Amino acid sequence: MRYFIELAYFGKNYHGWQIQPNAISVQEKVEECLQRLFQRKIEIVGAGRTDAGVHAKQIFAHFDLTQEIEPKTLQYKLNGILPQDIAVKQILQVRPGAHARFDAVKRSYEYHIITQKNPFLNDYAYYLKNKPDLDKMNRAAEILKTYTNFKCFSKSRTDVKTYNCIIETAFWEEKDNLLVFHISADRFLRNMVRAIVGSLLEIGLGKAKIEKMHEIIKSKDRGKAGTSVPAHGLYLTKVEYPEITL
Repeated sequence: MRYFIELAYFGKNYHGWQIQPNAISVQEKVEECLQRLFQRKIEIVGAGRTDAGVHAKQIFAHFDLTQEIEPKTLQYKLNGILPQDIAVKQILQVRPGAHARFDAVKRSYEYHIITQKNPFLNDYAYYLKNKPDLDKMNRAAEILKTYTNFKCFSKSRTDVKTYNCIIETAFWEEKDNLLVFHISADRFLRNMVRAIVGSLLEIGLGKAKIEKMHEIIKSKDRGKAGTSVPAHGLYLTKVEYPEITL
């Protein structure tokens, strides 16, 4: 039987979602706890990878069991032994072929920036001394939705077959001295959101014109885009599936 597990985690102490040979990952911790409960190795497949230090307010993974379980009971037991920075939000039994990664139709991220020094938010948002121009950044963000090839924002060493993504939403808003960038797409490339935010900040801080966004995307050259912003301001906020999956 196949189950989906919905998780949230604070990424500071982890080298991303996916298991790494010499670093601690979220996937590794969850699999260790499942092994403790079932006394055998249980592999889980996540909806995607997050980089080291990136957080997730929602991410799904799937795993298979030979026996039927009571989801609420397993959720309770897992939360009791998982580290405090990883939480199970729910467990669902799904159709046998459901796939946490390939069945996902949309993913959403937020990037958080603070413009006033705040010691309580150091691990949760990127601190900028100068406030960028949100209007300029929003106008540049609209340009993203007119393209599909985003090789310019992808890490150079990646094994993807296509750089095409369909961006549905991309905009900034301000909430109580917190600047939040919202972006949703059918898929994302490695490092894509952080590179986009870095490019938008160059425009917002007056280092580049709004029209440069066209030049960056058309170039398909990572060197033309802005510097990637720090990981600790990035949150995977939502992963969506068609009803047929769940």
